[in-house]
Amino acid sequence: MKNTGVTRKVDELGRVVIPVELRRNLGIAEGTALDFHVEGENVVLRKQEKSCFVTGEVSDSNIELLGGRMFLSKEGALELLNSLEKSVKGHA
Repeated sequence: MKNTGVTRKVDELGRVVIPVELRRNLGIAEGTALDFHVEGENVVLRKQEKSCFVTGEVSDSNIELLGGRMFLSKEGALELLNSLEKSVKGHA
């Protein structure tokens, strides 16, 4: 992990400001969704990838579901529909 030499304090509401130069360099625009990950004692921020829940395909054309918590490619959506249909018929 590369040290940027930038330190920020958490404010009283739990917010941390990411400096504008760092946001520009990483392509983080206003409204960009970031995922929080914990690795040991480190908090890691990653730009949210719109990867398909079923196929793993990353594409801007993936369908956003559940308020951005799940993405499906067209192929993944069809595969999921077929799987759900078989599962529902098997339990009918």
